[in-house]
Amino acid sequence: MPAKDKIAILTGGGDVPGLNPVIKSVVYRATELGRSVIGIRKGWEGLTHMDPANPADPYIRPLDRENTRAIDRTGGTVLHTSRTNPRKMTESKLPKSVSADRVKKLPFDGKHYDFTPIVLENLDRLGVGCLITIGGDDTLSFSAALSAAGMPVIAIPKTMDNDVQGTEYCIGFSTAITRAKELITRQRTTLGSHERIGVFRIFGRDAGFTALYTAYVTSTRCLIPEYPFDIDRVAKLLSDDKRNNPSHYALVVVSEGAVWKEGSVKEYGEADAYGHRKKADIGQALGEEIRRRTGDEIMVSDLTYDLRSGEPDAIDQLVAITFANIAVDMLRNGVTGRMVGVQNGCYAHAPLPASSMGARKVDLPALYNTERYRPNYASKLGAPLLFNRI
Repeated sequence: MPAKDKIAILTGGGDVPGLNPVIKSVVYRATELGRSVIGIRKGWEGLTHMDPANPADPYIRPLDRENTRAIDRTGGTVLHTSRTNPRKMTESKLPKSVSADRVKKLPFDGKHYDFTPIVLENLDRLGVGCLITIGGDDTLSFSAALSAAGMPVIAIPKTMDNDVQGTEYCIGFSTAITRAKELITRQRTTLGSHERIGVFRIFGRDAGFTALYTAYVTSTRCLIPEYPFDIDRVAKLLSDDKRNNPSHYALVVVSEGAVWKEGSVKEYGEADAYGHRKKADIGQALGEEIRRRTGDEIMVSDLTYDLRSGEPDAIDQLVAITFANIAVDMLRNGVTGRMVGVQNGCYAHAPLPASSMGARKVDLPALYNTERYRPNYASKLGAPLLFNRI
């Protein structure tokens, strides 16, 4: 195999259903073009901690048709993942494979080392001609940095939050909505049996797409980060819903990043490599405020990790396979420094999103009724299938 002809692929950030179909499809399409593929284990950690001199380095996994043949039938990622940020490596997390003398030559801001040069060196030693990255905002932000440094990169967006800039769809989103619908429908029986108000917490730190579309398919109210809510109004609406429901229950879906006008949900713990701290449980806090105002019994259900585990649904499987094939075709055509995505309901590619762009947001009021805390169902004629334009 000619030097620099290998394709490397990695998954970063939180796992979602659909990652393995991407990996398999990249391998299958690449081998049709005569290209070899290697998997980088544990996301960016693999490219900061690997030892290129070790032929059996555990961070490097050669991929072929045989060892990827059946991986698309399961969830998660066979390459595993991490939240490593190569531009912010602390002293306590420096890899042993990099000498102290080499570390001293790296950019340093007084707290963090920038391992971008190490990542580029490792890719060069591996003979990688193009890197395919699968991730959300954080993973893609470093993909953009590598591309700016001269590394050919093609990115594939994945996040159940569906909030990556430049695309209307991210792998993992459909499965998350499908799972949330199933779980909420199942738990309605308990809410009805005990005549309670249900609060369903769902992922969505910066954007409310997952909560919004879950509410859309379950005909419920939802609270999203884009619009701070009035807790008294929410409590009254839910109390009225419960009274008017023949089964005497009500429910609301709330994004983890939602806030109310009179207060906010605090963050706690040490920030991760991308500056994110954990948020206190909005579900529990909201449930207690509703109980205090209405006197009703409350059932709080956390749907977060259930939505990102297990095998992908048909839409995520379809999108994952298609994104992968488009990525390899772009590589064949010499197109890099781009992200595969969906725009106006069609497959497309866009610039790699920079971290400064932040998360894509729900369009208010086109998609969300701020008076009723519900999705908008009207005026969908002519909209894309997922009525979710960028």
